[in-house]
Amino acid sequence: MDQLSLFPVTFAILAITVGVSLLGFTNNDLKNKALFYPYGMGSANEYYRFISHGLIHADYVHLFFNMFTFYSFGRFAELELFTKTEFVILYVTSLVASSLFDFFKNRSNTSYAALGASGAVSAVLFSTLIFDPWTKGVALFGVIALPNIVFGALYLFYCAYMAKRGGDNIGHNAHLWGSVYGFVFTAVLRPELFKGFIEKLMHPHF
Repeated sequence: MDQLSLFPVTFAILAITVGVSLLGFTNNDLKNKALFYPYGMGSANEYYRFISHGLIHADYVHLFFNMFTFYSFGRFAELELFTKTEFVILYVTSLVASSLFDFFKNRSNTSYAALGASGAVSAVLFSTLIFDPWTKGVALFGVIALPNIVFGALYLFYCAYMAKRGGDNIGHNAHLWGSVYGFVFTAVLRPELFKGFIEKLMHPHF
């Protein structure tokens, strides 16, 4: 039996993240210790920052959008895609996977730091896209509903373009690699869903 079967994992992650983020808004020491800071992480044995940075956010708006998106897709993923233990593994490992690119890129960059759960949230969102590539499950800008495959392609292109362009202080690499990781994680764990995804992809329906 799933050891976490009696606990609503999405709510637990949301509550912990909101609680720690609120503390971080008024406690700079906590925020600084939790930040993702590739420079010196290895020499200082601070690899915990791969996880801790997902528990803090820049401001209320950053926190709200991340947690609203996580709640919107997390409960579905938890109830329909994974066991609760698998869902926890997805969320925690996606914090690491989504940060690896920037970790290696910025190990010598003393001015680079990041925070927020966006990488893991992107992973959870993209894990749900495997059900049907043509379902209009995500609304662009909250208005235009797009087929999953179209939204996914546009989102990945946007993240890659903005990551290359830079200059806006947003973790586009984390969004990009978190999204890819979430989809691949689900495809590997649920190959029958991935097979169905490919079959449906070959036979569009609108």
